[in-house]
Amino acid sequence: MNQPQIEIMDTTLRDGEQTSGVSFVPHEKLMIARLLLEELNVDRVEVASARVSEGEFQAVKDICSWAAQHGLLQRVEVLGFVDGHTSIDWIRGTGGRVINLLCKGSERHCIYQLKKTLQQHIADILKEVEYATEQGLEVNVYLEDWSNGIKDSPDYVFGLMDALVQTPIRRFMLPDTLGVLNPLQVIEYMRKMMKRYPEVHFDFHAHTHYALAGSNVLAAVLSGCRGLHTTINGLGERAGNAPLASVQAILKDHFNAITHINEEKLNEVSHLVESYSGIAIPPNKPIVGGSVFTQVAGVHADGDNKNNLYCNALLPERFGRKREYALGKASGKANIRKNLEELGLQLSEEAMRKVTQRIIELGDKKELVTQDDLPYIVSDVLKHTTIDERVRLISYMVSIAYGLRPMACVRLEVNGEVYEENAAGDGQFDAFVRAVRHIYRDRLGRKFPWLSNYNVSIPPGGRTDALVQTTIEWTFQEKTYRTHALDADQTEAAMKATIKMLNMVEPCYN
Repeated sequence: MNQPQIEIMDTTLRDGEQTSGVSFVPHEKLMIARLLLEELNVDRVEVASARVSEGEFQAVKDICSWAAQHGLLQRVEVLGFVDGHTSIDWIRGTGGRVINLLCKGSERHCIYQLKKTLQQHIADILKEVEYATEQGLEVNVYLEDWSNGIKDSPDYVFGLMDALVQTPIRRFMLPDTLGVLNPLQVIEYMRKMMKRYPEVHFDFHAHTHYALAGSNVLAAVLSGCRGLHTTINGLGERAGNAPLASVQAILKDHFNAITHINEEKLNEVSHLVESYSGIAIPPNKPIVGGSVFTQVAGVHADGDNKNNLYCNALLPERFGRKREYALGKASGKANIRKNLEELGLQLSEEAMRKVTQRIIELGDKKELVTQDDLPYIVSDVLKHTTIDERVRLISYMVSIAYGLRPMACVRLEVNGEVYEENAAGDGQFDAFVRAVRHIYRDRLGRKFPWLSNYNVSIPPGGRTDALVQTTIEWTFQEKTYRTHALDADQTEAAMKATIKMLNMVEPCYN
């Protein structure tokens, strides 16, 4: 099979920003654009719609200025409208050099939205194309609602195309604007376009209202389409767009297609966009979800030990990740052994049986067991010092009162010596951490780890009056430590997680 080369245009910063509740500020847009072009190496980025706001104008100007300095300006595109040259002038003012001109790809849109005939619409488009070309802009054209147009009014679509193919338009972009197509229809309609216009560069723009965006992308490529539109994490209006990570995997593994995407950066960029957008990545989202490379069933971990029986082409290392083995009631000894191996721990069969039973009991109580917890469980179950608990919380008192800052009094044992400190903070846990930091800095003369992330959630299946799970990330000596703890009180859970971390980093002080 020939290896087609597919051009990827990512529209996270335009169509993705139309996700309800998502609005990127200019510096976030610039950061995402830089990562898309330099790290992920997408072929093109669509960064905005013209005329939206002053803030959008500044964002596009910043991106274009940076792109021009790095020889990337022709890969930056802006959506514009048939509006008497206003969009073109707006884009020129930002320093942009590529306009994606939005035209009506269905007769219904032309009649009921523009209230114009096809010939009138064509005349307006030709004026925009001519003016944009005179101003030095490259022109691509969207045929908005093309999917309904090619189904319901193909003569309209072909009439529009016949009038535009002789112009300097570089790409014709075919959106399934309302996500109405299935793969068989994509093949049928795309092949009609290819047969009639064999020399034209077509892009396909998929939406996923029926969860068919990935399948439709594959169908479009099978039919000869040369470009695809994606967004990071599938962001987009309504049900969203085709997610870049999945599209890349589909193209490479199911069609042997060539793209320029750097797969190792997909996970990193996806999580940056998650942070900026505020839209959480579902744990089971392909490629970038938190649990997609986690084996839960013990039989799967056992199979991985026996010639990788439960692995496929989607290897985690390919995307800058690693395979993990969950610890819970379905784990079995194989999962637990995998986690122990990573920690450098070896247990006898009898010890494994006891530890496995304990983890199953915790799983039945909905408690989330992590690899960081495993040494403590081993120590507790086997009643010996598999882990040396060199830091212990002897006692504490935290208080909160109206009009006063929260206070904490902490008594801590470090390597057999007991220390006590008081501190005020912006919250009960903050006061606790400040008191512990005083002990480490003032009494022990040590640097204290930096708290980089803090998350409180209800364990899976839990209720608001049940246990809370606290997950904290710390940075110390250029290494990240992630600890978890469960308790009915979130402050106490956070304290437990902190003490776990202190025991983990204690060897670093020696």
